[in-house]
Amino acid sequence: MAAQLRVAIDEAAGIARITLDRPERRNALNRALVSELKEALTAAQSDERVRVVAIAGAGPDFCAGADLRELQEAVEAGPDASLEEAQALGDLFVLIRSLTKPVVALVHGRALAGGAGLATACDLVLARADARFGYPEVKLGFVPAMVMAILRRSVGEKRAFELIAQGNPVDADTALGFGLVNRVIPAESFEPDATAFLEELSSRSASAVALSKRLLYEIDGASFEAAIRAGAQVNVIARQTEDCRAGIRRFLDRTDS
Repeated sequence: MAAQLRVAIDEAAGIARITLDRPERRNALNRALVSELKEALTAAQSDERVRVVAIAGAGPDFCAGADLRELQEAVEAGPDASLEEAQALGDLFVLIRSLTKPVVALVHGRALAGGAGLATACDLVLARADARFGYPEVKLGFVPAMVMAILRRSVGEKRAFELIAQGNPVDADTALGFGLVNRVIPAESFEPDATAFLEELSSRSASAVALSKRLLYEIDGASFEAAIRAGAQVNVIARQTEDCRAGIRRFLDRTDS
């Protein structure tokens, strides 16, 4: 079987680029691709050279969602097979969130169903101007169950229900307005602008970014008081890091001079 992922690490910038490489299937998520994605993300987490992870798609689309051929096989195999497949995709989304390093989706073309879920499971989403996002499962009598937790957190209940109940795709600018993406970049400058964004992100304190990511997701659903207490604990941890101490020294040196 041909490789389904391409992984490149820019050691100078500390960026790991993971490219879904099934263009003939619009990078549909089959079992092998989901498994390889998990392995690549786990490797990036343990690689000290890597400060930022980017996920992109080869060919005309980012990702068309689950591979319907394999989905049909799971349906025919019974509930246990379907549950195993669904949990594998869910584990991928959880892994992205649990990484200490920021994960950025670079989306062009179509990001549909599980592909839209994969994008929005990432910490940040950069969309090329031609990108389209959608959850068309309802049109097949199916439910976007594995992406709903992410979608609801990204856009709120009413907008989420509109997207999943109608199943219509939205363009990049609409997705930006909904809160599905962080930035929309013109097609002609997407590669250099996205690279510049990744390089700027990788230049930030790795410890500060990791602690910020952990706290942001940790306080999801917490009461205000519990979130403040969690923030105080992370504040203490951050102050003990060398990055923080060095940053304060640099600031004071500039002020004193």
